[in-house]
Amino acid sequence: MKIGIIGAGTWGTALSQVLDDNGHQVVLYTNDPKSATDINQNHKNSFYFGNKITLSPTIVATNSLEAAVESSEVLVLSVPTSAMRDVLSKVKAILKKPTIFVNTAKGFDTEKNIRMSELIREIIPLELIRGLASLIGPSHAEEVIVRDLTCVCSVSTNLNIAEKVAMLFSNSYFRVYTNTDEVGAEIGVALKNAIAIASGILEGLKYGDNARAALCCRGLNEIRRFGKYFGGEDQTYLGLTGIGDLVVTCYSFHSRNFTAGLKIGECDSAEEFLKINTKTVEGIRTIKVVYELSKKYGIDMPIIEQLYSIIYDNKKPSSVISALMNRPIKQEK
Repeated sequence: MKIGIIGAGTWGTALSQVLDDNGHQVVLYTNDPKSATDINQNHKNSFYFGNKITLSPTIVATNSLEAAVESSEVLVLSVPTSAMRDVLSKVKAILKKPTIFVNTAKGFDTEKNIRMSELIREIIPLELIRGLASLIGPSHAEEVIVRDLTCVCSVSTNLNIAEKVAMLFSNSYFRVYTNTDEVGAEIGVALKNAIAIASGILEGLKYGDNARAALCCRGLNEIRRFGKYFGGEDQTYLGLTGIGDLVVTCYSFHSRNFTAGLKIGECDSAEEFLKINTKTVEGIRTIKVVYELSKKYGIDMPIIEQLYSIIYDNKKPSSVISALMNRPIKQEK
């Protein structure tokens, strides 16, 4: 099958290798001419993976969005949430035939605070969407690219589409389950980025395993509470797009969200990190979106509230942790 991947970052590149391993014809779009040349001539993506990773020579990179879109039966969207609206608008102008869309971004639209599947349906005419799924779950590109064992979910309100996408990507090292809870799954993988920043902060402040376990447990409870309010299913938060993605992101130095929190914790302030950071850290914006929505709808989110005060009100993480620990005693639920 001909598959276009929009975005040649770490995840788009790793997924191109998965699909190539499965015998599909992959066209990988990048807006960087140097990156396309590196992939096509050297079979490397040196900017993201250095010289350690050699890609399949049958993966084709292009700087032409038209080339990636027009010839593909499936379009994989692997760009940050901040770029998704612009990318979709450009795809819309090119798209001529019904296509299966696969989203891999984890977060909310920067303009309307909606989920990625909602954004795709808003911009792409429904008659041109042959199917829509999100490929999400506990997965670091750095491990997938070397064919380390990984399990994720193909999430779609249409089970047939979820199964079709799962079959496209599944192989001996990359196992894809299906899930039809689009709301719950997309909220789960977005909010875990915020909790991962908190996990990094704890590491930076030299707290131990007990503190991290408490954070992950109570953080999952907040994710579940928020997701259920908007229609997510309870069971989803015990799966790959719930606790699975939360654990891998909260405990790994591969995670940009965790390492962002680590730097904030080491300085006991977010101010310096925010001044110098140039990487996409999805959790920073997620904190703002979820904080505002929780206030609007009266959803109790104490960890998110304190993260907001660290990132957007410049409160010291050490004082915020003290405030959380000294909240009134209550029954666990």
